[in-house]
Amino acid sequence: MRARAAVVCSVADQGVAALTNILVLVVAARLSTVADFARFSAVYLVFSVLLGVSGAYTGQPLVLCRGVGDETRGACRSAVLFTLLVSAVTGGLLAAVCVLLPGETAHALTMLGLVIPVVLAQDTARYAFATLHAQHLALAADTLRLVCVLGALALQPHGAPAARLVLVWGLSALPALVLSAAVLHRRTAGTPVRLRPLLRKGHLGRRFVVEFGVGNATSQLSVLGLGAVGNPLVVGALRGATTLFGPLNVLFTSATGFGPPLLGRLATDRLRVRATAALAGLLALTAAGWATVLALLPGSVGRHLLGDTWPKAAALLPATGSQYAAMAVGTCGLLALRLLDPRTTLPIQVVFSLAAVAFLTGGYLLGGVTGAAWGLCLGSVCKAVATWTQVARLTRRAEPGRAPFSATAVGSGP
Repeated sequence: MRARAAVVCSVADQGVAALTNILVLVVAARLSTVADFARFSAVYLVFSVLLGVSGAYTGQPLVLCRGVGDETRGACRSAVLFTLLVSAVTGGLLAAVCVLLPGETAHALTMLGLVIPVVLAQDTARYAFATLHAQHLALAADTLRLVCVLGALALQPHGAPAARLVLVWGLSALPALVLSAAVLHRRTAGTPVRLRPLLRKGHLGRRFVVEFGVGNATSQLSVLGLGAVGNPLVVGALRGATTLFGPLNVLFTSATGFGPPLLGRLATDRLRVRATAALAGLLALTAAGWATVLALLPGSVGRHLLGDTWPKAAALLPATGSQYAAMAVGTCGLLALRLLDPRTTLPIQVVFSLAAVAFLTGGYLLGGVTGAAWGLCLGSVCKAVATWTQVARLTRRAEPGRAPFSATAVGSGP
């Protein structure tokens, strides 16, 4: 697939995935009471953590494969099967534990355990299609998923419990998974399935999981922690605000997951860094513009989007919009570092992700939910400054015409 067509299809695919993500939460907010949406949001946060771990361990190393030979096609086939098996075990354990616990949230987590293999396997198929230079197939599967999930949720009655919404949302991804599996089987037929390399000590995914854990899951789990020890409605309020920025969230994740093979086509490190800086500016401006549009929405429109959660979410829009603008710069800085020297990203992720948790907690203690939102923003600003400072340092030391990193070179060590 030609580079220009691959970029167009990849951007379109991320747009469809982003639209799916935001509409799921919007529809859930409109169908639910404030308490039920808080439960659904908590379960969706757990799903987001599992999705990030799966993408980091299996998907991100996969897109670093060079060429589309038998080895790469076999790696794609193995990655999807590996995700299906591991997520089935993980989901089974989650369901087995939560079914014994009381409460509506535990019931919703049980449903998540049942559907998580479908959702994660379909997501890994997206990485496989990108690796095979077939982004148009990922776009087709994600479009089918969007249609199915909206159709399924539209049939649910108002006041549907969180567990029912989680089950319907998860099962609606089954047609997209069947389509992806059928097409992927045809494209990878005759190649061996090798799961053992995915379990080796030197597998690159282990490093990426650590980076995700300290960079993304830490802040999400800290929000859950505030809801557990403080006010449970904190989760719903913060999630309601970030729901409106869902497309940017997906684009940030996609930049690190799908950006390297596209940016790797450029000739030198300096060109790659310039392209990444331009992307950072574009995403930051998009975040600022979108925050401005949301802030100007009439209250009636906001309630139409998020129902009873809108007033609390609207109060957080200035902080959340500023946070997403900073996140755009920081995410692209991490992408540039991964292109220059992926070994430099882990220390930054550890230090500034833990700092963000401290800012979140301190902000909540000082100013409640609004203070927590501004604390997250401050953490994102500090991380963005640190990443681009390191990018500038590495760019000055880079050799002219240096080749982009390879999966083999990076994956040879822990």
